[in-house]
Amino acid sequence: MRKNMCPVQPPAPSTRGCGASGGSHTFNFSVALIIATVMEAFWCCVLVSAPPILALPHTTMAKTLKRLCKMFCDKVQGSKNQSHHSETSSKLSCLRHSLGLLDANFFIDKQVEEIDKAAKEFNVPIIVADRKLVASENGGLHYPSPLIFNADWEYQPLHSESKKFECPSISKIQRPESEEDIAFMSVLELGALIKTKQITSQELTQIFLRRLRKRIPIALKLMSSFLSLLPGMHTRYNPVLEAVITFTEELAHKQAKEADELLSQGVYLGPLHGIPYGLKDIIAVPEYKTTWGSKSFKNQVIDMEAWVYKRLKSAGAVLVAKLVSGSLAYDDIWFGGRTRNPWNIEEFSTGSSAGPAASTSAGLVPFAIGSETAGSITYPAARCGITALRPTFGTVGRTGVMSISESLDKLGPFCRSADDCAIVLDIIRGRDPHDHSSKVSSLDDPFHVDITKLTVGYLDDAEMEVVHVLESKGVKMVPFKLNYTVDSAQGILNFTMDVDMLAHFDEWQRSGQDNVYEAQEQWPTELRRACVIPAVDYMQAQRARGRLIKEIRESLTVDAFIGNATDWEKVCVGNLVGFPVIVVPTGFTNISKPPPGGTKRRTTVTTGIYAPPNRDHIALALAMAYQSVTNHHKQRPPMNDLGPDEKISDPPTVIYPARVFGSP
Repeated sequence: MRKNMCPVQPPAPSTRGCGASGGSHTFNFSVALIIATVMEAFWCCVLVSAPPILALPHTTMAKTLKRLCKMFCDKVQGSKNQSHHSETSSKLSCLRHSLGLLDANFFIDKQVEEIDKAAKEFNVPIIVADRKLVASENGGLHYPSPLIFNADWEYQPLHSESKKFECPSISKIQRPESEEDIAFMSVLELGALIKTKQITSQELTQIFLRRLRKRIPIALKLMSSFLSLLPGMHTRYNPVLEAVITFTEELAHKQAKEADELLSQGVYLGPLHGIPYGLKDIIAVPEYKTTWGSKSFKNQVIDMEAWVYKRLKSAGAVLVAKLVSGSLAYDDIWFGGRTRNPWNIEEFSTGSSAGPAASTSAGLVPFAIGSETAGSITYPAARCGITALRPTFGTVGRTGVMSISESLDKLGPFCRSADDCAIVLDIIRGRDPHDHSSKVSSLDDPFHVDITKLTVGYLDDAEMEVVHVLESKGVKMVPFKLNYTVDSAQGILNFTMDVDMLAHFDEWQRSGQDNVYEAQEQWPTELRRACVIPAVDYMQAQRARGRLIKEIRESLTVDAFIGNATDWEKVCVGNLVGFPVIVVPTGFTNISKPPPGGTKRRTTVTTGIYAPPNRDHIALALAMAYQSVTNHHKQRPPMNDLGPDEKISDPPTVIYPARVFGSP
């Protein structure tokens, strides 16, 4: 940090870990100026007047010396006044510059001085006291804001617990012979195998743990053609994808054994009984590291069971791994590397739920839980070609989860199908007593929605195959456009997200830990900018958000609509309003610039099915209908069969520029 050259002094010395410590620059400047001026005045008076004075009579000489003394004192006082005036002007200039950063440079000088005095005497002590009370720990795990965002358009509290979904049963299912085929079965199918005792949870858990560590030809990992020909020279899926932070093997074996013992006693907990899964590593699990993907917290263990983990544990699910979160839930860069896309390992997976997306896509887990504040479910799901649901805000409790923004953060499932998303959502939804934004979920059963009674709009960027399939299933499809006049959705989201994030990581920034963050153009830049967002303008952004919600609500004349899931404007609007959206694979295209020998790598094509808040069941039902007659979601990425003589370059050759506003 550079020294503060402005004479306005901070209330306390900096505690950041870089740069020189602050000093009293005002004192040095003033003293030096005064001393120099005094010496100049003294010698000027003496040297100019000395010869005539010596020739005068005694009485006249005394009068002259007295007059010279007065001249000298006046000169010194004038110098002091000049110095004080210069210092005051410099101070006012700095204060005005600071106010200009807040778009508040409209006060007269006297008012600026009053603001300076009042801020030091009144504001700063309150700021320091509040920070000591609630901001000494990072991550926002404690002391959530009582200012609650309600995404429910009816604005009425829900008082009764909704019924559980009636999941379809699968009959006459047979266990496949190969572990590869088992790994790509749906949650419904795996649940049927466990329930009919064709496979145990312990067997299934071992399959996925082996797959997480599975060996594939080392030629895929930057080894020479000579080494690739040697027998036994292999690497594993995860070192290629960089999708796992912590394996939870001991816990997984324990939970799988418990699931098998319960089943042997005739106790079946439901469709997730004995099913392995992964959690994004911003979700706390006792006795295991919760790193938030950041080198600053890579050894952190949080002695807390996250609410979503409790729900899954009570349903009999088996945690096998803590999956990659981008550092502090921002994009796909983390302290151990950068997560790749299984469908095209020359690409990164993008979005901070990189680990859940890549792991589910590659068949390393049957499902995973990720999070989104602004794109971290939709972006990686679309890039990795899997089905994923961003639920209505407040549907899933967030206790024990690193917080970016209390009014934007959401947890959701990454799965192989919309059916699986519905099953997982049914388990994790509901009121979390320690998350004031969560609520009793009043969703209808998506497995029993009559889609022929729905009117569904499609935007200009919708995948038309989805439109035609749903139309053939009896859905009324109409052209549609979201109409709203608020043109600052991206700015509203960034103000909201960045200020909230800074509140949760204030100590992290003040202690200088942002200097070692994995990508300086991401959180460090955004949070430094957030330091100069005034409280009044943060509240104005929330009022603008309210206007946006009102306009969207009035323009939504359909039961759901279809459009691009990764268009940044839609990501911002959807998260600000609280829209649920399900990302659905709709096909594949050839990669750009394929190698001469050909490749099986593909670029995934997806679309989003959006619904109004608390209508997640409608989006799920439409996605189920589409997937019932298509098989894009059943395709497997070519992780170990890329093409003749293909190798993975490191770093990948396909680099995507950072988005303008970021996407945690």
